[in-house]
Amino acid sequence: MKQSNSLTRAFYLVKSLLPSKLLALVLLCVCIFSSKTVLANHLKGGWIQYEYVSPGSSNSSIYRITVKQYLDCSSTGLQRDPRVYLGIFDAQSNVQVIQTVVIQLTSSDNPNKTSFDACLSNPPIGKVCYFIDNYVTQVELPNNPNGYVLSVQRCCRIAGIANVSGNSSSIGVTYTNTIPGTIAGTDYSKNSSPAFAQKDTAIVCYNSPFVFDFSATDIDNDSLAYEFCDGLTGGNTSQAGTQPNPPSNPPYIGVPYGGSFSGGSPLGSKVNISPITGIISGIAPSGVGDYILAVWVLEYRAGVLIGKTRKEIHLTVADCSISAASLKPSYITCDGFTMNFQNESLNSTVSGYAWDFGETKFPATNFSSNPTPSHTYQDTGVYQLKLTVTSTGGCKDSATAQVRVFPGFTPDFSVSGSCFSNPFLFTDKTQTQYGIVDSWRWNFGDPLSLADTARSKDSTWKFNGPQVVQVSLVVTNSKGCESAISKFITITDKPSLSLAFKDTLICSIDTLQLQSTINTGTIKWTVDNVANRLRIQKDTTATPIVYPTDSTRYFVSVNDNGCITQDTVQVNVLPFINVRAGLDSNICQTDTFRLHTISHALSYSWTSSTGESIANTKYPLVRPLVNTHYYVTANLGKCQARDSVFYRVAPYPIAAVAPDTTICYGNRISLQGFVVGSSFKWTPTASLLNANLVQPIAGPSKTTSYILTANDTLGCPKPVSDTITVTVIQPLKVFAGNDTSIVASQPLQLNASGGTSYLWTPATGLSDPTIANPIAILDKSVDSITYTVTAYDVNGCFAKDAVKVKLFQSDPDILVPSAFTPNADGKNDLLKPILIGINKLHYFSIFNRWGQQVFTTTEIAKGWDGVYNGEKQPSGTYVYSTEGVDFLGKTIAKKGTIVIIR
Repeated sequence: MKQSNSLTRAFYLVKSLLPSKLLALVLLCVCIFSSKTVLANHLKGGWIQYEYVSPGSSNSSIYRITVKQYLDCSSTGLQRDPRVYLGIFDAQSNVQVIQTVVIQLTSSDNPNKTSFDACLSNPPIGKVCYFIDNYVTQVELPNNPNGYVLSVQRCCRIAGIANVSGNSSSIGVTYTNTIPGTIAGTDYSKNSSPAFAQKDTAIVCYNSPFVFDFSATDIDNDSLAYEFCDGLTGGNTSQAGTQPNPPSNPPYIGVPYGGSFSGGSPLGSKVNISPITGIISGIAPSGVGDYILAVWVLEYRAGVLIGKTRKEIHLTVADCSISAASLKPSYITCDGFTMNFQNESLNSTVSGYAWDFGETKFPATNFSSNPTPSHTYQDTGVYQLKLTVTSTGGCKDSATAQVRVFPGFTPDFSVSGSCFSNPFLFTDKTQTQYGIVDSWRWNFGDPLSLADTARSKDSTWKFNGPQVVQVSLVVTNSKGCESAISKFITITDKPSLSLAFKDTLICSIDTLQLQSTINTGTIKWTVDNVANRLRIQKDTTATPIVYPTDSTRYFVSVNDNGCITQDTVQVNVLPFINVRAGLDSNICQTDTFRLHTISHALSYSWTSSTGESIANTKYPLVRPLVNTHYYVTANLGKCQARDSVFYRVAPYPIAAVAPDTTICYGNRISLQGFVVGSSFKWTPTASLLNANLVQPIAGPSKTTSYILTANDTLGCPKPVSDTITVTVIQPLKVFAGNDTSIVASQPLQLNASGGTSYLWTPATGLSDPTIANPIAILDKSVDSITYTVTAYDVNGCFAKDAVKVKLFQSDPDILVPSAFTPNADGKNDLLKPILIGINKLHYFSIFNRWGQQVFTTTEIAKGWDGVYNGEKQPSGTYVYSTEGVDFLGKTIAKKGTIVIIR
């Protein structure tokens, strides 16, 4: 991302590209200084280092203190601090112990780079560089068992920092370090802090893989560990607060991170720091801009944490991309031989891929040009994976990684314990086919403790109360496999005890083994019946043997170090048993039913006289086809009883009817039935003639289902029925048309409806008497004629209708009655023209005596009811005017008067 203000423009410092070209660009915010203290808008970060030099003059030590401050390369002399103010505080009381130390600018470094790799798109313009201002002094400090805190503060940061909430330009920075004192009785004050390597910063392109070296070295050869930490605030925007003298007392407040960012995750969830090497790697954020990045290097000596050295910078994620090959540091499969690979770089300019899976013995399958290949290794082992990519601009890059193939790693563990008052034992049961299991990480899921973890192979944990917890185990083996397993464990307030049964029955001559299951503790059985108190063996085991002579209750108690649970088992005793197989019965052939046995027996054995196979249960299913005896033997331990039952088998009666049929409305049909049995009946009978016959006559007026039911007296008590449905076609609604009138030789279009085929009678004058719409032409020899049409449907059902045709002997004309009586008596209520030979009516209009039109129409057969605008017109004389066209095309017009009579 380019910034328009040259004073705040981000410059870049580029390191020589790594072999994988997964580079990062670190842009640090800028400090601006002048002869007066001003806001440092070019500040990019910094840190404090101390070195133990020698003992002091009297019970003191001499240290060399170096403050390193990073600035943008465009910073001018006024923007660079000529001095810094070092505060020294007691590490326990946080009180300033000596006067502020003023450290003058001692030296400066100016790393820069002007050339960039061809695989980097949108590289910085010109050069990238920065200043490192070094402020070095030597101080003598009294030996202090509490140790010292060293601090320098400066305000303010640049505006718009991407991982900070609010206005970052009003937030300052604190550089700090700690000189140890006495820890657990050992003096660690003669110590030098780790020194961060002065590495070139690397290019970080948005949403791209990168590697950034944040490592340090220690001249005392102490063990170092790395982790992200909060960036610290310091100073304020006032004149005196921009470079506080003295710095404020510790502890110091972290910057307000925004969004999903935090001190422990300053670049998002896809970026991590190696706790061993200090290498920061991953996928850069998708947002371009500056990010606060702070790292602690933890200094251990013989396992004791003696110091934390903090370095903080502003990292710029730039608007660029890298055409590169990027792989994970290593790959491993522990549950199979197949691995899926992809280029971890997301650059879109990559145009070609060449994969080498490291199986040189199998060249046919060892290579792929697929962007996301899947490869199945032929054997276990360690392989060298190589990816070579080519970009559209000609850039070539490669990356390698180790692939470990060691399937057969299955995590598992067992749990012993149930009562919260005693520790639970967790035992590792992990299986590994290759190597050995070499580490364990237990998490016992105790919500009331933060210490519920362990690293031993087998471990114990004591819970605080009854609950259900999720216990997890993460295991690794010497081949590099890592896997996890979780189980839900129920923690109770008493030991676990499970009984196979709590109530049972035996015979008095039998012996019974009681059955229980426990996880931990000791078990004891006792008896409530004095007579049977000695009739028990192995009463301190989970499966004692008992042989009571009568019904007895047994008490069981489990004791796990004072945690006790109890339960009971009731053993009922019978001196003998009986069995009844049931009453002899009649059944219908092919029926399946259950035999209902009555007995206290616990097991049964069945046989039959026909050899039918029968399940040995108390209520077996049987299906006899002929008369059959069933024999049962019932057992309760050593007690036994027998019985039998007889079933007489008879065939079902038969009732059968013809298939469903269809009739026309008003017709009848003979129902075809067949019966084998002693009796039968039809239902319903309302529309049947001779319903007591097997083949009655049916004349339903609507669709009806008739049921024929047969019964028999031969032994099968169940009736049998069959059904025939008679569908009734309802009467056709045939319409031949309204009665009409014509003149001689006038064609008349008839039009019948309601059927699928038609027949007109008589055929006099018809063009075709077998169609729905024949044309009739009559001469003057006919005064009137009535045509009857018979309409048929697809089932052959029919109905009839007629239309009367009156023949006028005159020429075509329009006749209008001279009067009408619109009194709603159904007689002469409408005034309408009589059209003789007229094919089209142009108009029929009526006017009152003032010439006002009170009615008009062009519809044939429509008339006036004597009403105008909703009001009945009075009796009197009215004028009509009409015009039409006859069947020959001649216009006929008529005028006259009519009278309303009320």
